[in-house]
Amino acid sequence: MIVCVLIPRFPLVAAIGGRREPLLRPAALAPEPGGRQAVGEVSGPAEAFGVRPGMRLGEALARCPELVLVAPDADRTESAWEELVGRLEGLGAAVEPGRPGEAFFEADGLEGLWGGHLEGVVGRVRRALGVPARIGAGPTRFCAYAAAREAGGRAGRGARGRTIVPPGAARAFLAPLPVSLLDDRELTQDLERLGIRTLGELAALPRRAVADRFGPAGLRAHGLARGEDRPLRPRRPREEVSESLELPEAASGAQLAQALSLLVGRLLAHPVRRGRSFRRLRVTARLAAGGGWRSDVTLRRASAEPERLRLALLPKLSELPGPADRLGLRAIALGPPGHDQPVLSGSPSERRRRRLGEAVRQARAAGGRDAVLRVLVVDPRSRVPERRAMLTPFVPEE
Repeated sequence: MIVCVLIPRFPLVAAIGGRREPLLRPAALAPEPGGRQAVGEVSGPAEAFGVRPGMRLGEALARCPELVLVAPDADRTESAWEELVGRLEGLGAAVEPGRPGEAFFEADGLEGLWGGHLEGVVGRVRRALGVPARIGAGPTRFCAYAAAREAGGRAGRGARGRTIVPPGAARAFLAPLPVSLLDDRELTQDLERLGIRTLGELAALPRRAVADRFGPAGLRAHGLARGEDRPLRPRRPREEVSESLELPEAASGAQLAQALSLLVGRLLAHPVRRGRSFRRLRVTARLAAGGGWRSDVTLRRASAEPERLRLALLPKLSELPGPADRLGLRAIALGPPGHDQPVLSGSPSERRRRRLGEAVRQARAAGGRDAVLRVLVVDPRSRVPERRAMLTPFVPEE
């Protein structure tokens, strides 16, 4: 059985520092500085006015002139969510984190540790989190997510409910639920325009017809509605390599540059690093006017040289939207030990393979494990383009 932990409006709650008063009136996360002009998570009263996450800012204000915009704080959100995921991993769970506020893990291996049954696992998870959460369990990932969404409605006043879907009952449980549960707004709108409003109606459609009309996205949604889903992809538990510095007053310019140099030195001296180099770093800041800011830097080559790190990070400070009163530096991806040196000689083909392997590692550090794929020819004579070839992970030669 798969368990889903769902904390509604988590980015909004984290941005307001856990205070409940702003959630009692129409409120929404303001657009990211320099990003798309659309609101983020919204409070319950804002939803009553028709404001939805991802809605254009102008339309949201037209629907609700009293809407309060809360400055987003991605760094605080990520830190708070990382702490909660760490609590789940502390129970022995292999967690697959989704968006902030969503986490999934297999419960089968934990039942013997916490009560011998699924209810014991759910109760232990709730006590470990220490915050209101909706918890659902089901045979598949999507079914567990839908169960967690339903748990909030059944709990009456809050996100303190739980819903457990027994094995073999996934399709029957999903059938009456709306297609809006699918994480594809464009597909959902197309389905609703065609009169398909529930997952049961979607599951009843012929698979070939869904493939012909909606393509791969429709096939995936059709499988989810029928109780089919991919296995979980739990992350590897990682040790935090980060440093932060409180600035005595709102700083900018040369003061920020000096603070960043100090953080680089502290990060290089961090005991968890164990001599490894850095491949990807994240600069974070808490703005004096409220909210947060962050920017990622992927190095062309993993390095532990202070000067090289400073040269790569300093240009990012010019992107700050305003003065900051806190600056942070975090290692997102680590490289090989910092004392490793490149070989002095080698054939052109060997140098090319090493450069190609390093480029693949850089791309995956920046875009995830699916950032670099290769085309594998399966059936070149097929008339269907999707059957001629498929994408598989690219593994560079060592």
